[in-house]
Amino acid sequence: MIDKIKEIKQEIAKAVIGQEDMVNGLLIGLFCEGHILVEGVPGLAKTTTVKALSLALDLEFKRIQFTPDLLPSDIIGAQIYDPQNSIFKIKKGPIFTQLLLADEINRSPSKVQSALLEAMQERQVTIGEDTFALPRPFMVMATQNPLEQEGVYRLPEAQLDRFMMKLVITHNSADEELKIMRQIANRKSKSIKPIISIDELDIISKEIEQIHIDKEVEEYIVSIVRATRESSSDIRYGASPRAIIDLYKASKAHAYMEGKDFVTPVDIITMSYPILRHRVGLSYEARAKGIQVDYIIKSIIDTLVMP
Repeated sequence: MIDKIKEIKQEIAKAVIGQEDMVNGLLIGLFCEGHILVEGVPGLAKTTTVKALSLALDLEFKRIQFTPDLLPSDIIGAQIYDPQNSIFKIKKGPIFTQLLLADEINRSPSKVQSALLEAMQERQVTIGEDTFALPRPFMVMATQNPLEQEGVYRLPEAQLDRFMMKLVITHNSADEELKIMRQIANRKSKSIKPIISIDELDIISKEIEQIHIDKEVEEYIVSIVRATRESSSDIRYGASPRAIIDLYKASKAHAYMEGKDFVTPVDIITMSYPILRHRVGLSYEARAKGIQVDYIIKSIIDTLVMP
């Protein structure tokens, strides 16, 4: 199945130049049934990447643009009165899909964010008195603008914890931007063909579960996460036990995608940043000093003994 993953990446590369971290993160999230939070300025091919992924995996894709006037019913659906038959009918919202792009999630107030995040956690939606299971697989990729921008609502800590990973994406390199420009100028648009089926996706997920991880390496995961909770003038709060589970799963998926049948400390270190960066809260003093969460994570990793 490793060859299949390479083929998926090749198909996505027809539409998206660069952004390997985002593509790898989305694949890991999909294989592990986790949701992904992506932070970055507009114009970095976030929508294009998810669309390309849906085509390469033959999955249904929908997009919700979050705005200040969005309502929870605009996401999950609502009961609509039918005057002709004098009954209420269920109209399902765009959340009923397999790949959902929640664009600029922090542009909407907390009640709207909560509607999406509860559905992400429960993988089901209640409309009126009826409860509906969401399709499988179901993954949300939510994008948010950097908090320095105007008109944004900060996601609460409890809501952030429901995302498996937070990816911070930046602009492409000069060479990649040159390729993008030439691709647009030449109007070259290659069609993306499906590579794997849902059944094959399930096989990959099961193979990832079988990846071996030593006891010492398991303890290393726990040590990293627990270190975020230790008393520090730079840390306001640390990561929850959910981070341990997600780091365990993501490290296995990363090892699998690298063609290995066991997890190494390098896999854990690589995945620690996207798994922890939205789960560790900086103190006011750390923010004032301009310290970034990734610096805290690196400091923790540097102080621990690698197995």
